[in-house]
Amino acid sequence: MSDLDTAAAPQGERVSPEKLKDFVTAVYQSAGVLEAEARFTADTLVQADLWGHQSHGVLRVGWYYARLQSGAMKPVTKPETVVDAGAIAVLDGHDGIGQVIARHATEEAVRRAKQHGVGAVAVRNSNHFGTCMYFTRMGSEQGCIMLLTTNGGPNMAPWGGRKKMIGTNPWSVSAPAGRFPPMVMDVANSGVARGKIFLAQQRRESIPDSWAIDAEGQPTTDPRAALEGFILPMAGHKGYAIGVIVDMLSGVLTGSAFLDDVHGPYDPVNRSGAGHFFVAFNVEAFQPKAQFDRRMENYIERLKAVPTAAGFEEVFYPGEIEVRNEARHREQGLFLPEDTLADLERVAQRAGIRGYSLTE
Repeated sequence: MSDLDTAAAPQGERVSPEKLKDFVTAVYQSAGVLEAEARFTADTLVQADLWGHQSHGVLRVGWYYARLQSGAMKPVTKPETVVDAGAIAVLDGHDGIGQVIARHATEEAVRRAKQHGVGAVAVRNSNHFGTCMYFTRMGSEQGCIMLLTTNGGPNMAPWGGRKKMIGTNPWSVSAPAGRFPPMVMDVANSGVARGKIFLAQQRRESIPDSWAIDAEGQPTTDPRAALEGFILPMAGHKGYAIGVIVDMLSGVLTGSAFLDDVHGPYDPVNRSGAGHFFVAFNVEAFQPKAQFDRRMENYIERLKAVPTAAGFEEVFYPGEIEVRNEARHREQGLFLPEDTLADLERVAQRAGIRGYSLTE
């Protein structure tokens, strides 16, 4: 997790997560989204903020709203099953709301895994759906190990190249963990998600010079220059290779767009073409769930028992920090940067929403 996920913003305000969810729901309803689907989409964004992933939270409300207004993303989501082959399915999202499509695909993958031991669902013609871990956790909460890949608009150049061709292309894996919250990995294949650079820009903060290079190919600490330039892959050529594989699974295999044919949520007018690939493994097909839970608990206990290195007070397993963040934010309220609040006010004006309050 980046320091930007938990750093205190210099100016801003604490807001109520529930009131924030009500507000986002109203915004999407004003664009023609059904109430239940608007509320679900709002929940995915507010939940990202609760986990401490503000780069994938309500920062994105205006971007999604602009795409709904232009028709690039359809307000009514009707995913269609175009391949139904036992453990495998292919869904066409028909440019609907990414979160609604992803929920349907997750449920379908889990259902097939319960029948066949494994369920694989490929999704074409979708949209950005927020944070991957929202959906992989859904699978693990139903007794499955869940893997999810998705592609996005181009932000990185191929290794050795100087043209944006591949997205940050995140992927996530989540597993049940017995008495512990699920173990979750959710990472982009760039050194940082593009949304974190947008967040730094809104917080008026500099970024590490290892995150991106500017349009001239020079390292930069300026978020604006980074967005105009190139985001760097994590671990050099290794991150580039993983990003390509994620694009192959999410775009080529699914029948969706790939490389620079994909348009991200920052593009208000072009259809996305984003593709996703979901795989659910039913734990019970491999061993009794109770046995797996005991083994996972033992695994986590042994990780956390390791002596801490200098500068660290505790060892965390993947996904644990997010659970801690959520508990704190639900108790104290969410702190939103001043620029994010200003963006929400602009969206409210465009959506005709007046008299709303985000505080208790």
